[in-house]
Amino acid sequence: MLDLYDEFKSVIAALNDRGIAYAVCGGLAMAVHGLPRATIDMDLLIRVESLDEVLAVARELGYTLPAKPMTFAGGDVEIHRRSKPDPDGGDVVMIDLLLVTPAVDQVWKQREEVVWQEGRLSVVSREGLIALKTLRSSSQDLADIERLKEKADES
Repeated sequence: MLDLYDEFKSVIAALNDRGIAYAVCGGLAMAVHGLPRATIDMDLLIRVESLDEVLAVARELGYTLPAKPMTFAGGDVEIHRRSKPDPDGGDVVMIDLLLVTPAVDQVWKQREEVVWQEGRLSVVSREGLIALKTLRSSSQDLADIERLKEKADES
């Protein structure tokens, strides 16, 4: 059985070891900002010029099943998904690679580096996470935005 947290640690370690810039976003970024919630994938914001190198890292770690590129925000945000099937069962872990485009350039510039139990971690800021989630505006994103704003009000 694949464990999302173990997979996340492996991906982040590989990116850090190769000096590839990234920023965690999505559900795992919510947890980094003190608002954990269930999630089934890893979301990483990366530069367009890093895509091939990040995909090579993903392949090395077993993320070999591609999906067609996806977009949201009227095509302003492009996502490249790779999945890793569990050889011993039906589990699948996914990595969604969101490309830095003009629509999210400010989010990229405001990313933060934090210390976590495994070393260093680059993550989108709380404001950046709100901006990304506003662009997509799914029901989960809207709920996450409310939680992020409530947490900011408590600070």
